[in-house]
Amino acid sequence: MSFIEKIKEKARKDIKTIILPEATDERILQATEMVKKEKYAKIILLGNEEQIRQIAQEKEIDINGTQIIDPEKSEKSEEYATELYELRKAKGMTEEKAKELIKEPIYYGMMMLKQGDADGLVSGAAHSTSDTLRPALQILKTAPGTKLVSAFFIMVVPDCEYGANGTFIFADSGLNEEPDSEALSEIAISSSKSFEQLVGEQAKIAMLSYSTYGSAHSASTEKVIEATNKVKEKEPNLLVDGELQLDAAIIPEVAEFKAKGSPLKGQANVLVFPDLGAGNIGYKLVQRLAKAEAYGPLCQGIAKPVNDLSRGCSAKDVAGVVAITAVQAQQI
Repeated sequence: MSFIEKIKEKARKDIKTIILPEATDERILQATEMVKKEKYAKIILLGNEEQIRQIAQEKEIDINGTQIIDPEKSEKSEEYATELYELRKAKGMTEEKAKELIKEPIYYGMMMLKQGDADGLVSGAAHSTSDTLRPALQILKTAPGTKLVSAFFIMVVPDCEYGANGTFIFADSGLNEEPDSEALSEIAISSSKSFEQLVGEQAKIAMLSYSTYGSAHSASTEKVIEATNKVKEKEPNLLVDGELQLDAAIIPEVAEFKAKGSPLKGQANVLVFPDLGAGNIGYKLVQRLAKAEAYGPLCQGIAKPVNDLSRGCSAKDVAGVVAITAVQAQQI
C-alpha cells in the first residue's frame, strides 16, 4: 500500500471535516469529487453556491451532497465577525473591517476552525502562501509549546531504496527564508514529530549543508552545526546529525566514507535544509526529475491543521493534502 493510501486509511478511521475555501477552482472541485468517492473526509466548500454548482455542472464534476457555505449569506457571519473583532481589536481591527474580512472565504474558514465548526483547512491553489498563513496566524495562532510555524513537504520517490522506502520530509521548503540556528533546530524538532505522526516510523534527521563534518567552513556551515547541537540539547532522544551533505545523509556507503560514526548511518528520512532557497529548489528537483509525489507545503506549529498548496498543484495533489490534513486533525 502506498504512503497516501495508508494516510487515507487512517483518515477513514475517524472522519474529519475539511474546509476548501477556493471552491471556484476546477481542481478543488475535482478533488472534492475524489474525496467524496473515497470517503475519507467530509468537505465544506466556501463561496457563491450558484457559481460553484455552475462550474461543477459545466465541467461534469459530481459534488452532489457536499456542503457549500456562502460567507456573504451565512447566518454565522455576524457571530464570526464579532469574534474576529474581539481577537484582533488590540491590533487595530474595527468592527466594520471584521465584517468585510469575514466575507472572504479564507477568513470565514479560519473562523470556522477557531469556533470548532470544522477540523482543518486546505488552501493555496489560487492564493499565495502568505494569503493562507496570515489569517491562520492572526486567528488560530501557534500551537501550545511551539515557538515557530514552519512548512514541509512529504516527498514520496518511486522505486527508491533511501529514506523510509522512498518517503522523506523536506523542511523548511515553503515558509522560513533565512532561519537562524535556533529556528533550524525548531524546524528539525517539529519535522521529526510530523514524520512520526504521518509516516509511522522513527524520524532520522539530517541537518543538511554543502559540508560534511567540517569539510568546509563558513557562517552557513557553522549555523547548521550550532542548530544540530541545539536539537540534541532540547531533544536528546532524537536521532539527528549534522552538518551533512545530502549523499552522506541518505546513502550508507557514502556515509561510511564521509561521515564515519554518524548515528544516522546514511539512513536519514527527515532532511532539514539550511535555508528556504535550498529547500524549495530541492523539493522541485526531486518532484520533477525523480517524478516524486510532493505533498505540501504542509504546515506545522499552527493551533489547528491548516495546509498550503502549491499553485501548480493537481486535483490529485489537493485530494492527498486533504487526507493528510484529516490525519493531522485526528491528533488535535
